[in-house]
Amino acid sequence: MTLQMAPTIDDLGEIAEQVWSSYLDPDGLSPLLPFVSDEHEKTRSQGESLCASVSITGAWHGHVVVSCSAQAAKHAAAALLAMDVPEVTQQDTVDALGELANIVGGNVKSTLPPVCAISLPHVISGIGVDSHWPAAVQVCELIGVWQDEPISISVWQSRSDRAVAAP
Repeated sequence: MTLQMAPTIDDLGEIAEQVWSSYLDPDGLSPLLPFVSDEHEKTRSQGESLCASVSITGAWHGHVVVSCSAQAAKHAAAALLAMDVPEVTQQDTVDALGELANIVGGNVKSTLPPVCAISLPHVISGIGVDSHWPAAVQVCELIGVWQDEPISISVWQSRSDRAVAAP
């Protein structure tokens, strides 16, 4: 088996740009605006947030996680479902964020060996929700603002995969 490096922040940036321009902002009016790492804490939502993840298994093991404020998830649902924001329900936001994680995860999977599979999305919501993967280490994270709301896209790799890949 050929060991494959995890996706990089550059890969994640390209994927996010493609996803936003294809699904969330096709007119180019509200792009995802990435932040530099020292501004990270400024983007964390203090209210309700949602976290959607997909797992990738096979030749590479890890997770792709999309986290955002409830309002950002509502905007994503409106864009994906071609609805006005006031019409979006809580279930719409959960479904849309799961689909967003699935789309981003599928693009991340395409950078990995072809013997990888992707899981169905898992979505949680609540106050202070964040992703925790004790058996994995975060390898890259894209943090930004969209529609004046915080968004985070991160890739986590299995600690055992990282240990094998280390020189």
